[in-house]
Amino acid sequence: MRIDKFLKNSRIIKRRTVAKEACEGGRVSVNGKTVKPGVEVSPGDVVEIRFGTGTMKVKIIELIENPKKNDGENMYEIME
Repeated sequence: MRIDKFLKNSRIIKRRTVAKEACEGGRVSVNGKTVKPGVEVSPGDVVEIRFGTGTMKVKIIELIENPKKNDGENMYEIME
């Protein structure tokens, strides 16, 4: 699954276009590398998103193509 689609499906970022812009702006990294929106992710990858003043680091648990409303939070685990 593409990183921009994962961010949208997991509801970390509300819209895929916003997720794409975050990737293009260099604010998203996977396993320590800054990535473009088309990079494929898999379970076990660590994703770091830099927002305005803070960062969010999550570990991908599973990928769900068409998640229901409550499935998004089951796709990742927040790391410290």
